[in-house]
Amino acid sequence: MRRVVITGMGIVSPLGLGLDHNWAAITAGKSGLGAIKGFDASDLPSRVAGEVPLAIEGEDVPGALDINKYIEHKEQKKMDRFIHYGWVAAQDAVEDSGWKPQDEEARCRTGVLMGSGIGGLENIQNTSIMMQERGPRRISPFFIPSSLINLISGQVSIKYGFKGPNHAVVTACATGTHAIGDAARLIMLDDADVMVAGGAEAAICRVGVGGFAACRALSTGFNDTPQKASRPFDKARDGFVIGEGAGAVVLEEYEHAKKRGAKIYAEITGYGLSGDAYHVTSPSEDGDGGYRAMRAALKRAGVTAEDVDYINTHGTSTPLGDDIELTAIKRLFGNHAPKVSMSSTKSAIGHLLGAAGAVEAIYTVKAIETGVIPPTLNLDDATDVAEGLDLVPHAAKERKVDTAMSNSFGFGGTNACLVFRKV
Repeated sequence: MRRVVITGMGIVSPLGLGLDHNWAAITAGKSGLGAIKGFDASDLPSRVAGEVPLAIEGEDVPGALDINKYIEHKEQKKMDRFIHYGWVAAQDAVEDSGWKPQDEEARCRTGVLMGSGIGGLENIQNTSIMMQERGPRRISPFFIPSSLINLISGQVSIKYGFKGPNHAVVTACATGTHAIGDAARLIMLDDADVMVAGGAEAAICRVGVGGFAACRALSTGFNDTPQKASRPFDKARDGFVIGEGAGAVVLEEYEHAKKRGAKIYAEITGYGLSGDAYHVTSPSEDGDGGYRAMRAALKRAGVTAEDVDYINTHGTSTPLGDDIELTAIKRLFGNHAPKVSMSSTKSAIGHLLGAAGAVEAIYTVKAIETGVIPPTLNLDDATDVAEGLDLVPHAAKERKVDTAMSNSFGFGGTNACLVFRKV
């Protein structure tokens, strides 16, 4: 099958806007977590989140997003925030790639595949309240298209005139990883030459936080010290911290990218998928689903566990999930496991749900490009399962990375894994 490389990347996260800003912040050990500011969370059991920093007139906030620089004000009202974030990440990725199709054939060979785990939850919440209070005549005609998950792909394709595959993924917290993997396969199978792929999420609203808190998924013990709340693999972890943002990559057929002299960040060589068939929210206790997804990705990549230098783990900071993932890694990697560097970037930005896999894929590719591995923050007292593993606690680590893996696991027992290599 045809080779697929990454030629553009864009990101908006709780650390801020932009690829360079994000990478500098996360490798410096900065945290994007804080007390929830977007609404009154005083009556909720979890009051911490990773909110995207927004530009405020008169304030100079590094990395703050000014959405007006990307989307006209009248158009903003036609989209939920998750589409805003997806649009921003996609635009930055496309501009980074330098890809500008010059004819109809090139436009028809360029597609978009971006997803979200939940979609326009905040818009649905607010519209439901307004309808109850003011009646159905007050519902915006843009309510449905502003909330639908596939409208990220729709809006991006309309903006650029990309007429190739127009698709979306909805697989909870594995969405971003599945989106990139599925888009890569479209190129491998010659259905497209270029794809914009990734995930976006903006579920930090009362019903979103309240819902995840109700199923006891969120951290509740660090409301007064929010930057310590996300602590993957640490004994004191008590749940994940909800985050928001988007990640997008431009995927391109290798010869296509070479012909136009594009910058190549890395190659996608492996993609593995599996299902737990176990429980709607909890992963299989033996980690078999994650194990099989990673094994499939290595097989597709044509490499062995001994070839992997770095793993960006799913590592959400939940009591069950973290140890289960490490158990699966130990099972697959065997004696090589202690030689692999691993970290959870969710320790700095929280769990971006449907955007997580895309953002973490970008961090993984940057580790290959720079030879710097981002740290796992707040790892003060590792669990017994983590004993002997290199989880890169507290501070970034320099290491040559030729082959790297990124994991994502989601509600419903859906698992996905990507393998990247230096070109």
